[in-house]
Amino acid sequence: MTSPDRPTLAARPLATSFATDVVLVVVFAVIGRASHREDVSVGGVALTAWPFLAGLVAGWLVTRGWRAPTAPVRTGIGVWGVTVAGGMLLRAISGQGVQLAFVIVASIVLLLFLVGWRTLAALIRRGARRG
Repeated sequence: MTSPDRPTLAARPLATSFATDVVLVVVFAVIGRASHREDVSVGGVALTAWPFLAGLVAGWLVTRGWRAPTAPVRTGIGVWGVTVAGGMLLRAISGQGVQLAFVIVASIVLLLFLVGWRTLAALIRRGARRG
């Protein structure tokens, strides 16, 4: 039995997974702004991150990420694809620019971030079961 103020075990991976994705998208925005010597203030980072954060939310909804939040393929690949596509679409609509080089770099970095941590977690879980 769980108390009302303590999340269930099922809620913990969900919240942690979503929070990890959000943090990694923000880290992506910070790295991008810093590498181009742009303002790394909260406002500057928010300007760069919001299209991808909106894409991330859409990715979670499309993949129903809450069903398997740590699954690299079932959730990670879909969340990544929708995050990149949605983020680029929103950047284009908002006039932020979508150059091919940026699309390629963003796709690679977000793949490493959003699928990478899930793959690493799966390998650690598999190793813990064997050990």
